[in-house]
Order: sequence, then C-alpha cells, then structure tokens
Amino acid sequence: MMEWYWALTILLGSILALMAIGMPVALAFLAANIIGAWIFMGGEKGISVLLNNGLGSLTSFALVPIPLFLLMGEIFFHTGLGARMFNAIDQLLGRLPGRLSYVTVLGGTGFSTLSGSSMGSTALLGSLMVPEMTKRGYKKYMSIGPILGTGGLAIIIPPSALAVLLATLARIDVGALLIAGIIPGLILSVFYIGTIWLQCRLDPEAAPAYDVEPISLGEKLTLLVRDVVPMLSVMVVIVFMMVGGIVTPSEAAAFGALGVIVLAVVFRCLTWESIKKSIVGAMRVTLMAYLIVFGSATFSQLLAFSGASSGLIRWATGYELDPVIMLMVMFGVLLLLGMFMEQISMMLLTVPIFFPLATSLGFDPIWFGLVMLLALEISFTTPPFGLLLFVMKGVAPPDTTMREIYLSAFPFMGCSLLLVGLLVLFPKIALWLPGL
Repeated sequence: MMEWYWALTILLGSILALMAIGMPVALAFLAANIIGAWIFMGGEKGISVLLNNGLGSLTSFALVPIPLFLLMGEIFFHTGLGARMFNAIDQLLGRLPGRLSYVTVLGGTGFSTLSGSSMGSTALLGSLMVPEMTKRGYKKYMSIGPILGTGGLAIIIPPSALAVLLATLARIDVGALLIAGIIPGLILSVFYIGTIWLQCRLDPEAAPAYDVEPISLGEKLTLLVRDVVPMLSVMVVIVFMMVGGIVTPSEAAAFGALGVIVLAVVFRCLTWESIKKSIVGAMRVTLMAYLIVFGSATFSQLLAFSGASSGLIRWATGYELDPVIMLMVMFGVLLLLGMFMEQISMMLLTVPIFFPLATSLGFDPIWFGLVMLLALEISFTTPPFGLLLFVMKGVAPPDTTMREIYLSAFPFMGCSLLLVGLLVLFPKIALWLPGL
C-alpha cells in the first residue's frame, strides 16, 4: 500500500501539472481522477466504478437551487430590473457625500448576490460605475474599493449560488449555510458603509458633492415602492420562507426565479431576447458547476480510497496544534490559492481535504463553511495577484495603476478579516439563526 503523502502528491501534482499546461480546470480534475483510479482502484474496472459514483453525485436534489438562482440573477440583469434599482437608490440618496459609493455597495450587492459571479459583477460595476464616479471627481479609492468589496458581501448573503455549491460539495445542509450568512452579511454591510463614511470624513475631497435635481418626499416614496422594494422583496421573501421552514432551498430558488419573472412581466421588460440571454447564461454556469461537482465527488472518493485524506488528518492532528492555528493555516492556503485560481476551482481542490480536517478539529461544519466562503472572497482581492484586481484593471480608466487598485482594496479586505475574527470569537453570530 502506497504511503498517504505519495498518494496525495500524485493526485494533486497531476491536477496542477495539467492546469499548468492550460487544460480547463474541470477537465484537469477529470483526467487526474481517471489517472488516480487506474493507479489506486485497479485499472479499467476502478475507472468504471469511479465514473458511476461520480454520475450518481449529479442526481443530488441539493443541486437544484444552483440553476434556479443563476436564472434568477440573469433575468434580473438582462431585463433591466437591476438598472432600475440602481437608478432609484442613486436618486433616493440625494446629496449625501459619497453617495455613488453607497449606491455601488447597495446596488452591487444585489447584482453580485443574484449572479453568483464576483468576477462578472466586478467587470459590470467597474465598467458602469467607475467612469461615472471619475467624471464626478471621486478619487480612485472611493470608486474602486466599494466595487471590490461588494463580492465579500454578496457571497454570504442568500441567495448565493456559490454557497449552495459549497454546501453540496461539503455534504452539509444547504439551507443552514444560506441562513447562517444573514447576520454576518448584515454586519459586513455595516462595516462597509462605516468605511465609506469614515473615508468621506477624513478626506471630504475624495467624494466631492455635486448638484442634483431635488425630488419631493412623494417622489422618493414612489421610487422606493416602485423600483426598490419589489426587487428586494424577492430576496427577503425567499430568505424568510427558508428561515421559517416553509420551503426547502430548492423550492425557495424556484419561487425566487418565478418572482423575478413576474416582476419583469409587471414592469413590461420581459422580452424573448432577455429570456434567451438569461437561459443561455444560466446554462453556461450551471454546466460548469455540475462538472465541478462531478470532479469533486470522484476526487473525494480517491482521497478516501488511497488513504490520502485520513493520512493528512492524522498528520495534521498529530502535532496537537491549537485548532485556531490550524484554521489560520487553512485560511492562509485559501488566500494563497486565490492569487492563481478562481473560487470554484479552489473549492474543488480544498473542500475534500479541509472539511474532514475541520470536523476532526471540532469545528461546526456550517460555521466553517461560512468562514471558508469569506476566505475564498478575500483571496480574490489579495495583492499582488488576486484575480479581481486584474479584472478591475481591465475595466478601470486607462490611467489607473495597480498600486491604486491595491490601496483601494485594503480597507474592504480589512472589514472582511474583522468579520472573520468576530466569527472566530463569537461563533453564535453565524449559528444562532440556523439553530432556530
């Protein structure tokens, strides 16, 4: 029998080697799993067993929310419902200093949460908001920072397709993980708003005031009731239905998609073109997610069959390190991987290893899932190679330097790290609602 560390080296090494030569992540995992099955499970017969087990993982009912949440977000974007909400929030805030930064956090969170794609959201908000804020005289850190920060907020506030995928890969309760993100998400939003307020106080010239056409209280109420409340109510209703145990996450996702379609019909912005674009966009990401689930399921089985996962846990727990130290090590690994890989690939690589290790250390799996989601998002903006930093560079004005982008990201990374610290000190922040 091969030693566990050689088995782990072969499995991880083959994946990284295939990715290094340019093979797509999902295909690299599939190819590495076939190689591993041939070595550890007895050749052709082992490959057949592994593939059959992997296909069985795709029939899980827990995967149903993913395409429905994605469809919900795509319709929200392509029909223009999201743009209506952005414009309404902008007018409601009036002459508030730094109001476009607040608009970016509030509206961008809605976009990111529904789309489930931090990279797509950053590209969209960067191309939409940064030129407008630059034209209004905003300094770079007031326009770029909030956009980079919205992903951390969106990834934990339900409905989050990425949270559903993580829960599925880790075999934990999908609904519990979604609900666990509500209170931490609200705390993080307060941190972000406080950061913008503090930046405006310290440097009033960072977000200069400009004349806006005043609107009456009646017009403000109309905007709120017509363009903001209906959009937010879809998210609020499905969250309360899950919290109340009225529906499962899959049923909540179906109600959410139906709710957005009904809103699009009411506002007369649902066209065949928007339906077509929404379905194609949702199907593209869903297919990738299902390939990831297939690869993760087979990878987990190989780690268990070869003894790599049990050997790694024995090795990690044999040093008798404090569990918080081990948590910091896992957190650091995720931050490092985020410089080179996107979130789903990181989940595929680390979930089969980290969750058994976290359980052996006595961490609650729902709590650890939430901490891992935050680590995944923070890693995306970690200098010098965080992927969102380069996405922002691509859509920001040409004179924007990478140094400006790095400095813009730091305060919002600090907010997320502060939230992680609070979760470590007070786990009930995440576990109180699911415990109800």
